[in-house]
Amino acid sequence: MLIKNNRISIDDIIDECKNFYFAGQETTSSLLGWTIFLLATNKEWQEKARKEVAESFGQKVPNADGLSSLKIMNMILDESLRLYPPVPFIKRKVELTLPPKMLIYISPLAVQHDHKIWGEHVHVFKPDRFAEGVVKATNNNPVAFLPFGYGPQTCLGLNFAMIEAKISLSMILQRYMFTTSPTYVH
Repeated sequence: MLIKNNRISIDDIIDECKNFYFAGQETTSSLLGWTIFLLATNKEWQEKARKEVAESFGQKVPNADGLSSLKIMNMILDESLRLYPPVPFIKRKVELTLPPKMLIYISPLAVQHDHKIWGEHVHVFKPDRFAEGVVKATNNNPVAFLPFGYGPQTCLGLNFAMIEAKISLSMILQRYMFTTSPTYVH
């Protein structure tokens, strides 16, 4: 953002908001696509989510109060992010032990599929592993769950993306049931 004379113009703010919104479009749509796929192949979780949405909103438009009570939805989204993180790698510049300016690529996919952390059913869709939160799901190693990065460089859009995904998925579940084609091969 270019600041002129120590002032931020309304156009600058609008541009920053647009940037923030559009930057997350691809990753949020990836999250929703994989979540719908996982729910289509796991009907019991699709029905649990639909029931929770119906209890929270009925056929009304989702609201902030109801979104915060969607425990099953949170578990489903976290498990979708674990199995299919929308960002294939996280790049960091190392200035400490390794040579300066060295770039390190961290693969959330590899970490989130480590059977030592996630157990023998690491490749199975099991949203209930998040029933008691990320720390319990990762066997007290929350750094093993990286769909939005971790620490001071965690994605700024984390909360926005999760709210957007919850609203979208709630509205989809209110209106549709989905299944995979009998000829689909994963």
